[in-house]
Amino acid sequence: MKVTINNQVIEVQEGMTILEAAQQIGIKLPTLCHHPDQDVKAHCRVCVVEVEGQRVLQPACSFRCFDGMVVHTNTERVRKARKMVLELILAHHNQDCLHCARNQSCELQTLAAHYGFNEENRFPLRVRGEGIDMSSPSIVRDPSKCIACGRCEWACSQYQAVHVLSRKHRGFETYFSTPFDMPFDESICVNCGQCVQACPTGALTIRDDTEEAWAAINDPKKVVVAQVAPAVRVNIAEALGEESGTISVGRLVTALKMLGVDYVFDTDFTADLTIMEEGTELIERLTNGGVLPMITSCSPAWVKFCETFYPEQLGHLSTAKSPQGMFGAIIKEWYSKKIGKTPQEMFSLSIMPCTAKKYEAKRPELGRNNYQDVDCVLTVQELAKMIKSANIDFGALPESEFDKPFGLGSGAGVIFGATGGVMEAALRTVYEIVTGKDLENIDFTMVRGLKGTREATIQVGDLPVKVCVTSGLANARKIMELIKEGKADYHFIEIMACPGGCIGGGGNAYRNWAKISARRKALYKIDAEKLPVRQSHKNPAIKEFYQDLGVKPGEGIAHKLFHTHYTDKSHVDI
Repeated sequence: MKVTINNQVIEVQEGMTILEAAQQIGIKLPTLCHHPDQDVKAHCRVCVVEVEGQRVLQPACSFRCFDGMVVHTNTERVRKARKMVLELILAHHNQDCLHCARNQSCELQTLAAHYGFNEENRFPLRVRGEGIDMSSPSIVRDPSKCIACGRCEWACSQYQAVHVLSRKHRGFETYFSTPFDMPFDESICVNCGQCVQACPTGALTIRDDTEEAWAAINDPKKVVVAQVAPAVRVNIAEALGEESGTISVGRLVTALKMLGVDYVFDTDFTADLTIMEEGTELIERLTNGGVLPMITSCSPAWVKFCETFYPEQLGHLSTAKSPQGMFGAIIKEWYSKKIGKTPQEMFSLSIMPCTAKKYEAKRPELGRNNYQDVDCVLTVQELAKMIKSANIDFGALPESEFDKPFGLGSGAGVIFGATGGVMEAALRTVYEIVTGKDLENIDFTMVRGLKGTREATIQVGDLPVKVCVTSGLANARKIMELIKEGKADYHFIEIMACPGGCIGGGGNAYRNWAKISARRKALYKIDAEKLPVRQSHKNPAIKEFYQDLGVKPGEGIAHKLFHTHYTDKSHVDI
């Protein structure tokens, strides 16, 4: 069917909104409540347009096109209405922009600049909510900056099925908060950060730990050791203004060294270590009748979700720590001795795509003797901030290699960053260990992709192993309900809390599905083209490490350092 937008006649598909139709011809209408990955809400009214034959202005994000429709997006009436809407939103918004974490990346600030708010607002300032909630180790909530767009609620309820955030009050007093406005750390929040990714303003931001990192870097008594997660290498360049999916491994190492980090190691190494420990555990369960299905434990938000909502199913979780947890233990308990330092002299710095890793680092299970294995976790956004503040031109940096002995990871470790990656990495190793035969094709493409849940059956020797891969906690909840009802006939399940896996993590550059897809392709490119080893058990650094420990995977000191236990967190005081 044909519609006319600003005197341009275009063909559109049935069911298309005015917003989508306008984008086809290069008109980017302003939005705040709209997000390309979410359902239509039509709360903010910033996108209103004039439709001939309609008495009132219509929201472009929700109004469907019809044949013969004539739309005007930039009339005087439309511009006045949009500016009025923005003025009213700003009248209920804390405008302390210079001190805001979203300064220069705030969608409201951008629209205000576009519409020329050069004069004092004619409406009195009356902000929403009370007080800043800094109780969470991962997320800061400032209700005075909430614009009641509803994007956080959608992410928390639809993507994640956690339902921490919901609408409070009515009319101009509306804002989104936890039940009874309780602090985040007392709520059922799992620290995933998807609300942060969804928020267009500074109402929900990542807890900033950069000053702690700077203090350690500038402390001559500290040896600062950084580990870098797989997803970070396809995220950090994007956070610094480059295209989504840009691979920047070498420049990332150089930047960390320029910031003052003493040693930079690759978390891919402990991703391989995770496969050795987790794979051994899976084989043990399959062989000796352990609890099945076994579920991965790499994602801390997923682990907390299970502890909170399905504590009776904790026996299904692998006891293997996450790659971050394993690396922290290595740095404090093994590497410190190798370089003649005490654990207290080591500062274990983790560079992650994940806000929940901040929470994980503080878990008592990941520490001993009054110290934690990981001292500080920085997200991609925080590292980008540090690089900028150090006046480093990231685009001009030369390439550097990770430090030894933990600088070599396999392609299997790299793909941990994408949903399905842990499963594929495990299958590449478990198949060969069980059968004693080399795989003809190590690419298990049936577990790849961005579809919410995928299933496959892999013949491993005489045993058909049924596997399941899912990302997003709403999908995880469906799988857990099947397990609860005794209907999940799987042997092995991979669950990642964030949609798309770690590349969709709450600490990354702000994203949508198109950006996640680009990051995913980059990880698989590294796996296929950039690394000499593509299977965890064939990584020579892993073999050497186990020889140095003097044990096999899952035994003795390896089990002590690299395995953990979980806690029932279902009780929340209200």
